[in-house]
Amino acid sequence: MSDRIRSARTAAGLSQTQLAQETGVKRSAVAQWERRGGTHPSVSHLARIAVVTHVRFEWLATGRGCGKPDGEELETTQPAADYVRNDLEGNILSLVRRLPPRKRQVAHDIIEMLGA
Repeated sequence: MSDRIRSARTAAGLSQTQLAQETGVKRSAVAQWERRGGTHPSVSHLARIAVVTHVRFEWLATGRGCGKPDGEELETTQPAADYVRNDLEGNILSLVRRLPPRKRQVAHDIIEMLGA
């Protein structure tokens, strides 16, 4: 389910923060839903995710059927095995992803300097 939630969110062009706002939860809840072994959303939150991201509820909940109402398949993305270890890393990753490419490179350089 975590991969389907992430795929639906990214296909809809939403950040974790935006999905959290649309579903009435904190961003950390969305991060938990998208983390393998994390928590699962309630049925009402799952229904809201389906509405907000324009995917079929059955697909989101079970993986059966087509992802989109028009019959279009929705590709699930498989995260790297070491996707995010904790909320701090998740927050950092979310912030970096929102940066434009040039600032992202600057952030990378700063983090490399700090790690040296």
